[in-house]
Formats: sequence, structure tokens, C-alpha cells
Amino acid sequence: MKQIDSLLYIYILTIVMAATLKMKHMKEGKFVYLILAVLIVTTLVYWNHFQNTFHFDDSHTILNNVYIRSLKNIPAFFTNGTTFSSLPQNQSYRPIVSMSLAIDYWLANGYHPFWFQLDDFIVFLLQGVLLFYFLLQLFEIIEPNTNKNAWLSAFGVAWYMLHPANAETINYIIARSDLQSTMLVVLAFAVYQYFPNYRKKYLYLLPVVMGALAKPTAVMFAPVFFVYLLYFEYGMGIGQLFQQKFRTQVWQLVKQVIPAFIVSGAMYVFVDKMTPPTWIPGGTSALQYLLTQPYIIAHYFGIFFVPVHLSADTDWGLLAGIIDPRFFAGLLFVLALVLIAAVTSLYKNWRPVSFGIIWFFLALIPTSSIFPLAEVLNYHRIFFPYIGLMISVVWTLGLILTPLKHWFQQKALPYTTSLSIIALVFLSAYAYGTVQRNAVWHTEESLWQNVTQNSPANGRGLMNYGLTQMNKGDYVTAEKYFINALQLLPNYHALQINLAIINDIKGDTTAATAYFKRALALGPTYPESWFFYGRYLLNHQHYAASIPYFVKTIELSPAHLDARMLLMKAYSETAQWTLLREVANQTLTIEPNNAAAKEYLSMALMQKSGLAMQEALTDQQPDAGKYLDLSLSYYQKKNYAGCIRAAEKALKIKPDYPEALNNIGSAYIGLHQYSKAVEPLQKAISLKPDFQLAINNLQLARQAIKSNK
Repeated sequence: MKQIDSLLYIYILTIVMAATLKMKHMKEGKFVYLILAVLIVTTLVYWNHFQNTFHFDDSHTILNNVYIRSLKNIPAFFTNGTTFSSLPQNQSYRPIVSMSLAIDYWLANGYHPFWFQLDDFIVFLLQGVLLFYFLLQLFEIIEPNTNKNAWLSAFGVAWYMLHPANAETINYIIARSDLQSTMLVVLAFAVYQYFPNYRKKYLYLLPVVMGALAKPTAVMFAPVFFVYLLYFEYGMGIGQLFQQKFRTQVWQLVKQVIPAFIVSGAMYVFVDKMTPPTWIPGGTSALQYLLTQPYIIAHYFGIFFVPVHLSADTDWGLLAGIIDPRFFAGLLFVLALVLIAAVTSLYKNWRPVSFGIIWFFLALIPTSSIFPLAEVLNYHRIFFPYIGLMISVVWTLGLILTPLKHWFQQKALPYTTSLSIIALVFLSAYAYGTVQRNAVWHTEESLWQNVTQNSPANGRGLMNYGLTQMNKGDYVTAEKYFINALQLLPNYHALQINLAIINDIKGDTTAATAYFKRALALGPTYPESWFFYGRYLLNHQHYAASIPYFVKTIELSPAHLDARMLLMKAYSETAQWTLLREVANQTLTIEPNNAAAKEYLSMALMQKSGLAMQEALTDQQPDAGKYLDLSLSYYQKKNYAGCIRAAEKALKIKPDYPEALNNIGSAYIGLHQYSKAVEPLQKAISLKPDFQLAINNLQLARQAIKSNK
């Protein structure tokens, strides 16, 4: 019921948005129903995505990011880029994204994916509304024909909204950076188009500022805006920029677009300055990356028409150099597309085609040029560029409608019916693909299984699928995938950590230690390398030895809450009360309502361990069962004196308590005081003749006494 109410809210939001824009062509209101139909179909197609879970980078930006758990941290998102992620290498400056995540967490009262998915989907539908009116106004400038242009705009928006490649962005929650920044760029254009009174105050640039705070790719608004003004307000082509007779118009254009470049440039510099120095783009060779991108751009172009074999994490790599034939193929394709853009800019009716192509290229510059990123391609990167490609293709289709209509009339064929059927079949195919991609993104297991199928040479994909199997308890399958991944990524620190964990589960501590140490050697700047080795040592009760690893983890990632919890545990076990108090207080400044930190702080102030505090509380309200549980906990920690003490307290309340007598006998065996173990064990057996554990312990004590004699 909660979800139905939320989806109704989506429709209300879109209706209000459509009504308040008050477009000059919307007096009859029929086109409002047209775009609403597109939005409703989009909602139905995405219906199976609302319960899709968190994935991949969601772990360090959402699940393990303590800062998004309180709305009080919203100001910090705008002043401190380290609040974006728990991993230093991924701490970029995206305060709008972090703020929206904090709001989602607050609305959901925790990590319920539905509310995070709902947030993204509302923004997606809002973008669809804005995109429709943006396209309609754009097409009207070139060829006024409101009815035809409205249908073209609706078809273009539907194609874009239902495109399976865009489902990669909508399903991947942290990819909302692409979604939000793109929506805000479209909003900037819509404000400019429909609210001319805002132009003198440059209010249309406010969405660009906000978009850059979601992802800096939004600054590409400025060059796209320049082309928009050139083509659709000044009525000039690219070639006319360099002609003497158009010098006055060019100068006016430059003056008009300068504020957009100043704002965009200033935002780029500001975001770059606010990005923490720990952030690493992940790429290696800028030259190789640049040489690879023409082929990648050609691939993106092809995926727009035939979106098959999509992968959340591809196995594409860098090209070796210009001798690779794929470089020449990609370069020829890019040059051909540039030529088409140049030629179509010469003719007014074809300028939307040129505009769309240039939009496509400009929007790809941040990710497909000289800035090397870890992955050479990623499908959520094309969410912004695909708007341009869609404009080009849809307008091209629109140009051939008139001659096509004449042909249908000559052949006495039903033009409107035939065209509608073709469009519906076409969009249905894309919608089906999106439904399938939604299903792939449903769980971590389904996602990474798909990656292993579509990107079999991706070692990270193999490792992550292995992780899903390890979480299910299928350790044999998990190790198999880890070993296969090791052939592809022998120097990947995260893989070494997972191999260490699986060997620890198997009981091979020698191999586990070796893998942990190799992970540290390969990834000394990654907090997880230190954290998991520290956790391994602590789990094996090497409390003092684990402390330096948790300290280093927190040094690299101050908000690493799990490291703080385990460090406090290690301090409490080693009775380092001053240090425990410091870490507990620091943790409470990050998360004031952390119950565990409050408990550890109490331990530090009372200078008592957790078990000692429990014993003191139980002393206030004595209970035999609670004393027995304490006795067992003491025994597990090899605190045999505490075990005996708690068991004896239980016996004072319940003298005939065989389990308490057995614990005393077990503790004396642990202390190698075998003679003292015999009497309580014998009494336990007399009270409970079938008490097999006590029988075994008595036999062990007698054998030890005999051996000592």
C-alpha cells in the first residue's frame, strides 16, 4: 500500500509539472495527455525495478557511508568532499547526490532500496516531461507544425525513456549523479526557452550550477548552449562563424554565451578544488585511453540502435596503440559523424541533426577524451549524450515523414495506422529489453552472474559473483570464481582479501595470512586492506595485534564505522580504557546515536569490559540463567576465573544446576587444574545422568590426572 501511494505521488508530480510550465502550445491540453501516456508506460515498464537492491559502488557511498544517515550532515556535504564515500579513492565532490541520499535514508528510515529507487524514478519522469517540451520548442523553431512535432517529441522521449541502456543508470542508485545532472541541464534549456523574462537575470543558469554539484559533466551545458544559440536563435551554421559578413552576429552570440561559459568554468574549477586529494580517477595512460575512445564512441552509437549484451561492468580494455585496426575503424566513424554534423549545419531544416550529433560528442568529452578512467566504457556514461543522439535520429525520421506519407497515399495504404503500429512494435522491443535489464539488476547475484556471462574476461565480475556465492555459504563455488578471477587480476588487492577470507573459512590460516599480507602490499592506500586483516586477527582473539590495523584503517577513512567498532572492541579486551574513551567520543561525534559507541564509552569510564559490566548489572538483579550465560562467555574468551565466578553465582541461586557445575569443571580443565574439575563434574552427572558434555569432560580430566601421574 505504501508503494502504491508513492507511485500515485509520481503521477501527481508530473501532472503538476506539466500544468505549471504553461507552454504556449499547450492551451488545448491534448499534448499533456500525450506525455502523460509516455510516463505511465515508462512506469509500467519499470514496475519490476522498485525493489532492486544496492549494487557495486552503492556499498561505499550509501551502505557504509555514515554521513548520509543524518540530515544534520547536509551542510557538511557542501563543505567536505570526504563525506561522499567511505573509500578515500572514491571521495569526489557531489553534494547534491549526498543530500538526496540522506533524504532518502530519512524517508525510508533506513536502507530500504524502494525509497532510493523511487527518488531516482521521480527525477527520471521529471526529466521526461522537460525533455518533451524542450524538443517540442526546438522542432517548432525549425518547422512550425505543432501536431507533428508533438508526436515526434513524444516518440523521442519514449524511445529515450524505454531504452535498455538507460536502465543501467536508473537501476544503479549511485548513478543518480548522471541522472540528476542531466535532468538539470535539460531544465536549464527549458527555463531558457519558456521563460524569456529570466534570461536577463541569467536564472536559467541556476540549474547548471546545481547540476555541476551533482556531477561536473553538467558544465558541458555551456558549449551545447553555444551551438543551440548559433543554430536556432541566430540561424547560422558552423561555417558561417568564420565568415567576415557574419562578424556582428558572431560577436553578439559570443557576448550572449559568455555568462554560461563563465558559470560553467567557475563551477568546474570549484568542484575540482573541493574534490579531496585522495580521489583517484583510476586510469593509467591518458594517450592509450584517448586512442581507445573513438572505437568506444562507435560502440555507444551502435548500442543506441541495437542495445544487446549490456553489462554492468564490461571487460573491454585499452587498445595497444594506433596499429590496432579498431582505432582506425573508430576514428573513421567519428570523422564521418563530424562530417555529417558539419554538412547538416548548412541547412536550416537539418540543423537539429547536427545539433544532436554535437550534443552527443560534447557530452562524451568528460569521459571519452584525455581524462583516463578506470573503465574504458560504462553504459551509465551515455545517459547524457544519448539525448543528443535521440534528437538527431528522431528529427531525421521526422524529415522523411512527408515523402513517406505521399508514398503511402500513392499506394493507397493506411499511413497513420501503419506508422503507429511500426512505432509501437519498435518501442515495445526496447521496453522488453528494459524489463529484462531491470530483472538483471534485481539482486547482487543476478547482476554479477549476468556480468560473468556478458563480460567473461572481467576478473572483477568473476570475483563479485564469487562473493555472492560466499555470502550464500557456497564456498566451493566462491573459491572457484576467485581462482578464475586471479588468472585475470593477479595484483588486485580486493581479490586477495576475498581469497584470504575463503581460506580462513576453510581453516587454512597460513594461506589466509599470506593472502592478507599480499593485499596489504598491493593496496596499502585502501582502508579495506587493513580493516579485513585486523578483523581476521581480532576474530582469532589476537586483540593487541589487531589494533594497529584498525588504527590505520581509520587514518585512511575516518568515518569507517566498522573499523571503529572493532577497534573499540580490541581496546576493551586489552583494557586500554583511555584510548577506548577517545575512540568512543570521536565515533559519537560522527554518529551521535550510536548505541555501541555509548556502551563502549561507559566501559571506558567504569574501566570494565563488556562482560564485567554485564556481571555488575546482573549482580543488581541476580538471575541464574544470566550468570550461566556470562560463565559461558567468559569461558569462550578463556577467562576461566570469570567463568568459575559467574557459575558459582548461578549455583548460589540454583544449587542443583548441572550446567553451572559443568562450566566450573570445564574452566578447571582450561586452567590445567584437573583434580579440582572432578568433583563439580561428578555432581553434574549425578544431577543429570545423560549429561554427555559433563561425561566427556570428566573422562578428559581423569585421563589428564592419570597422564600426569
